[in-house]
Amino acid sequence: MKAVRVTAPSANVDSIDLQIAAQLAPTAGAQECLIKVVSAGVNPSDVKAVLGAMPHAVWPRTPGRDFAGIVLEGPEELVGQEVWGSGGELGIRRNGSHASYLTVPASGVRKKPANLTMEEAGSIGVPFITAFEGLRRAGGVKEGDVVLVLGANGKVGQATVQLATNAGAKVFGVERTAQNYLGHANSEVTMIDASSQNIAEVVRAATHENGANIIYNTVGSPYFEQANAALAKRGTQIFISTLDRAVPFDIFSFYRGQHTYVGIDTLALDSADGAQILDQLLPLFLSGKLKPFPIYGESVFSIDDTVHAYQAVLRGSTHRVLINP
Repeated sequence: MKAVRVTAPSANVDSIDLQIAAQLAPTAGAQECLIKVVSAGVNPSDVKAVLGAMPHAVWPRTPGRDFAGIVLEGPEELVGQEVWGSGGELGIRRNGSHASYLTVPASGVRKKPANLTMEEAGSIGVPFITAFEGLRRAGGVKEGDVVLVLGANGKVGQATVQLATNAGAKVFGVERTAQNYLGHANSEVTMIDASSQNIAEVVRAATHENGANIIYNTVGSPYFEQANAALAKRGTQIFISTLDRAVPFDIFSFYRGQHTYVGIDTLALDSADGAQILDQLLPLFLSGKLKPFPIYGESVFSIDDTVHAYQAVLRGSTHRVLINP
């Protein structure tokens, strides 16, 4: 059995001090589960952490926030069960899921949906938890709302589109080039090509000049100005990432529009928080209203090939990248 070990952050993924170490099964502590990891998603935050972008990360450590596996030790009702989970502390403040074994608080472990494979369950965590938490903090999506998703073909973008269309919203998606929407949706998604179309003009023309009630900005600064222009009165813009920290900000338009900005950092949500969100997503996955990301063999890596998995995520892979111990 093996685990990924990173002894210190690196400025370049090609020079990460990454080791594939032998791993003996640890013993679960009180109120913990010992999990045999079957599949673990690789998220941009996992890679950014090993590149030194997470200053609060504890070193050395094993990365990985998402997991699906089998409980070997823990509460009687969970032992032997196929489970899933995700936590902001995993791979950051304690060893994570890019390993054969993982210990995690029992409060952060849930039985996975029976209709999802282990690989599908291991792919869900961070993207869907981030999407759900952003929409929750924005007050939730209602039938008839207009939702604009910037970076709609990213994993958080696709999860947001799924949740919004399931709620009955009219959804617009934006990508920087002409693209079809790649993921599952419960209704039509109108895609906007940011290279040739004005985002705000398209949204306002299609909404009787009202604009979007919720804008989920997964990219940040490049779309900040146009997103504000597309925002409806009393609308909310959600942020999870950015390229530039400083952006021009029109305070007058902000308060006259009665706008709200919501910042989401799921590293602040531990595995117990993640489990509570998965509880709410569970019936939607069981019913098929939400669907997992497609799994492609070329995007599933062994632990021995972890560097290539991290490189694929860093290059912006359009497929969900997984490690299968």
